[in-house]
Amino acid sequence: MLTISNLQWLKDSFAVKGYQWETFHIVGIRTKEYIPNTFCDNIFLIDGDKAYSFHATTRPGKHWLKNLLNPKGTAVLCEGQYRNTWRLGKHQNKYEALVQTLPVNVFRDANRDEKADAVGVIDRGMFGINIHRANANLMSKLVDKWSAGCQVIADPSDFNFLLKKCRDSGKGVFTYTLLNES
Repeated sequence: MLTISNLQWLKDSFAVKGYQWETFHIVGIRTKEYIPNTFCDNIFLIDGDKAYSFHATTRPGKHWLKNLLNPKGTAVLCEGQYRNTWRLGKHQNKYEALVQTLPVNVFRDANRDEKADAVGVIDRGMFGINIHRANANLMSKLVDKWSAGCQVIADPSDFNFLLKKCRDSGKGVFTYTLLNES
C-alpha cells in the first residue's frame, strides 16, 4: 500500500499534468528501470485516501513484440489520462476484466526486438487495450504472451481484489491514468 507521502506525490503529479484526481480510479506507473518481458511496473487502485499497489506490466511482452498482430507494430499505451474509458466486461470473451470502451493512444513498435519502445507515431483507436490478469492461478514472472499492449497484473489474487473493488464501487466506467516514472 502507498504511504500518504507517496499518495501526495501522485496527486502532485496529476496537478502538474492537468489530470483530474478522482476518488476512485486506477493509475499505472511505467518504471524508468525497464527490464523487458517482466512485470516491472505498478498499477495502483486509488480508493478514497487509500492506494493499493499491484505488480504489473504497462508494456507488451516479448512474444508480441517479435510476432506482430498489427502490421503497424505492437501497441504500447501512451502516457495520459483516459477518463471513463474502461468498464467491467470479458477479456477476449473469456473472463471478467476491465475492457476498453473508448479510443486510446498507442505507439506502434514494429522493430521486432524484445524491448517495448514508447516513441514514434501515435495511433488512436479501439485496440482492445484491456486491464486484466496474467495466469489465473499463479503469480507470473514473465510477460511473454500475457500482453500484446494490455495493462496486465501479475498476481491473480491482486487482480481479483481490484475487480471486487471495481464491482463494489457501483461505478459503470473507470478512469485509468498512465504515468511515466520521472
